[in-house]
Amino acid sequence: MFSASVDSTFVHKMWDEQELSKMVTGGIPFPMISDAAGNLGRVYGVYDENAGVDIRGRFIIDPDGVVQAMEVMTPPVGRNLDETIRQVQAFQHVRKTKGAEVTPSGWHPGDPVLKPGPDLVGNVWKVWKPRK
Repeated sequence: MFSASVDSTFVHKMWDEQELSKMVTGGIPFPMISDAAGNLGRVYGVYDENAGVDIRGRFIIDPDGVVQAMEVMTPPVGRNLDETIRQVQAFQHVRKTKGAEVTPSGWHPGDPVLKPGPDLVGNVWKVWKPRK
């Protein structure tokens, strides 16, 4: 897992030390990559050529290079790092079980999983109880 932006590595360092470390215990738990030329942003369709910045985007890419999830948001609305980590854990669980187990909405490690198949259709509510 990593993050990338057009900001310099120095801006990333200051952001982590001055902001993130005060909001997230230990700071951001993955490396931040400087993509000053916007090349990654262009590949994923989030680079704003006129402004010279990336629009906020989150992409979860599996070890095979397949995009499993993406979210693009405008700057006024913040993202949720805990939700990103939860989703990565869910994708990792599904991959580990080779799809024999799937994770319902809001799943966290240790929560019940679903076993896909004809018996599950119309019966998810009997198996899965979401957190309140």
